[in-house]
Amino acid sequence: MTSNSPFRLGRRTVLAATTAVAAASLGCVLTRPLLAAQPGAGFDPALLDRAIKQAAGLDQIHALVIGRNGAVVSAEAFRGPAVNRAVNVKSVSKTIAASLAGIAIDRGVLRGVDVPLAEAAPGLVPAGVDPRVRRITIADLLTMQAGLEPTSGPGYGRWINSRNWVVDALRRPFVTEPGARMLYSTGSYHLLGAALSSASGRSLLSLARDWLGEPLGIDVPSWTRDPQGFYLGGNNMALSPLDLFRFGELWRQGGQWNGQQVISAAWVEASWVPRTRSPFSGDDYGYGWFLATAKGHRIAYARGYGGQMLYLVPSLGLTVVVTSDPGRPARSDGHVGLLNALLTDAIIPAAEMA
Repeated sequence: MTSNSPFRLGRRTVLAATTAVAAASLGCVLTRPLLAAQPGAGFDPALLDRAIKQAAGLDQIHALVIGRNGAVVSAEAFRGPAVNRAVNVKSVSKTIAASLAGIAIDRGVLRGVDVPLAEAAPGLVPAGVDPRVRRITIADLLTMQAGLEPTSGPGYGRWINSRNWVVDALRRPFVTEPGARMLYSTGSYHLLGAALSSASGRSLLSLARDWLGEPLGIDVPSWTRDPQGFYLGGNNMALSPLDLFRFGELWRQGGQWNGQQVISAAWVEASWVPRTRSPFSGDDYGYGWFLATAKGHRIAYARGYGGQMLYLVPSLGLTVVVTSDPGRPARSDGHVGLLNALLTDAIIPAAEMA
């Protein structure tokens, strides 16, 4: 592993770039539609074959899809469902929800990221909550900086067993002030999803199918709902690896798909600006995307429990999807670390040497 790669097995990843440079670098995207599979196109064949064999040897991996400049060059299920079968993408759902928030802002459904939740969806905030709740903005939810005690990790079970997930999340004690630092919490994204539903008068499922599924030509199955009927904003969505690849390509192409501007270029750029940092991996986080560097390339990635990963390397035209066993943990110094190494030490060199 070279010294400039942040994806080091057993170590934290660090993005040592300024906000402006990161936004500019990740903004350099192409605008081509998804092409038919072209085995090996745009890659050194021997190095690509080595990368695929390395992936096959990781016993938690289910499927791997690799594409360059819009063309799928390899799509293989080593175990588990086929690459065209929908699978639980876990917290990659957060990146999808953040995309819907951006479209909502583009369409005027939400006024902007600095709008407080209490203004965007006043009916969601219960009486008697800490006054600081009214200072939580859409941006705080997108970056998981609400300041409230997290609902993820040890608190997840108690949260999803509560009678009202929105109220439970908003009545948790404050760990820090709103906007102060990242506290990884699915509850923040559930609040975001509920706000989108309330502001639009439509379910999150309906928005996902209309705003993403239809233009991308992908299937968005129904998923978990809370006791009040709100779809879970940050977990348990299901997409096939090939459909997730299309979602990644949408972002790599600056929000365009087949000539249609599905997500504004301004939202793509804003989402890839570092705004906080993960306390677990050390990587920076924008609006729904983790941000890192490896071998001199800027990387934006979405991550879900168990090793559900979507990597974008715009400078190389790369989009890589990995799905893994959703029932096994995947820490940054464990399975996810191995996936990061697969990208940086095998797939990126195969593209660089083409």
